[in-house]
Amino acid sequence: MDLPSFLWLWRIAAWSMGLSLTVYTLLGLSGGWIFYRRQQQQGRPAWLRPLHYTMGITLVGLILLLLAIGVVGTVGEYGNLGHSWHLPAGLAVVGLVGASAWSASRIAPQRPWARSLHLRINIVLFLALAAVTLSGWIVVQKYLES
Repeated sequence: MDLPSFLWLWRIAAWSMGLSLTVYTLLGLSGGWIFYRRQQQQGRPAWLRPLHYTMGITLVGLILLLLAIGVVGTVGEYGNLGHSWHLPAGLAVVGLVGASAWSASRIAPQRPWARSLHLRINIVLFLALAAVTLSGWIVVQKYLES
């Protein structure tokens, strides 16, 4: 298939990636606020934790949408996968988002390791998102040249 038939798919991917980065940033801010309030031994607003969870679920959905778009678009354009380092970078993001969601579900007073694991995973996720953004930009330029 040629690029124009996939233009709508690339637009969805671009918007989804932009929204994913925005949600990740908002998660970082709300998580930082939760951490700060915990360190100051202050209560957090009742709406903050549900908002953080909702944004996390939204991020998982957006990343899975991006995975589906990437697979469909790449197979449709090339007939197979693995034409750039965008695939391993994207799979790393998918794995890290899944691990972050899992570790978030483990956070409880009786599991103190889960909170620090969640934080560490999300720091690595920052680097993976930077890599997938850069590699995605390179892929888009490659599609536009063809």
